Formats: sequence, C-alpha cells, structure tokens
Amino acid sequence: MSMKRTNVYADPEDLAIIKEAAKRRGISEAEIIRQGIHLAAMANRVWDEPLFSRTFEGAGRTLSKGEVRDTVADAVRRETEAGTAA
Repeated sequence: MSMKRTNVYADPEDLAIIKEAAKRRGISEAEIIRQGIHLAAMANRVWDEPLFSRTFEGAGRTLSKGEVRDTVADAVRRETEAGTAA
C-alpha cells in the first residue's frame, strides 16, 4: 500500500507519550501515528448500509435481565443439542 505524506500539529505531551510507547514497543513513532490515523478514520467513516439491516420481532418492550439470560441460555442449549445430534 502506498503512503501519502502529511503534516499535522500535535500536542507536545502527546508526542512525548508516543515517543515513549514506540521505544517500549520497539516500533517507530510513525507507526503509532499511522495506527492512530487509521482508528480516527474508521471511527468517522460513514457506512453505505446500516449496522442492523434486519429487523426482529420482539415483545415490544425491553426485556428484563433474567429474560435475556434465559433466552441466550435456551439458544446455547439448542445449538449444543444440534451439534451433538449430528
């Protein structure tokens, strides 16, 4: 992948932390900054489709903690039984 050079202003305290982390991790300061830029880009990306594109029928109310726990336990039980039957 090709890289493009850019200049940014950064807080000196942040740069000191990056310098220390780079030394401790044995990688370049530039690599830590590239990772940070990638995280910022992904956090601000606008996706083409919604995260939840399917809808599910439900009780029409927020389930209690016990109801959620029981539902998950039932699903795990069904998966386990299906796996042992095969």
